[in-house]
Amino acid sequence: MGVIILENIKIYSNHGCLDEEARIGSDYLVDLEAHADFTKATESDELVDALDYVSLNKIVKEEVGIRSKLLEHVCKRVLDRIGQELTSVTYAKVKLSKLNPPIGGHVEKVSVILEKSY
Repeated sequence: MGVIILENIKIYSNHGCLDEEARIGSDYLVDLEAHADFTKATESDELVDALDYVSLNKIVKEEVGIRSKLLEHVCKRVLDRIGQELTSVTYAKVKLSKLNPPIGGHVEKVSVILEKSY
């Protein structure tokens, strides 16, 4: 078993329940952890046998780019799509952080973490 971790994927998007968030948008950071059997890739040294982190990054960027009211909903979409498209993944965890959320006061970020076994 192996793990690929993508850290601090920075994406600009327009999530949130407030009209202001929809208009202005903000920056988000995403951390993704994906587990799969790496045995074949370690022996063959071929990308076709590996869990391709370019594909993982593409899924994250596309799903986080779709406006949603709730960060939880975005995380679920990321996990669902990983399960549909990357069948070698046995477990994934995504952390989505909104930077400088408009919640009054100085808050660096607010984060939601979801995980799923396949």
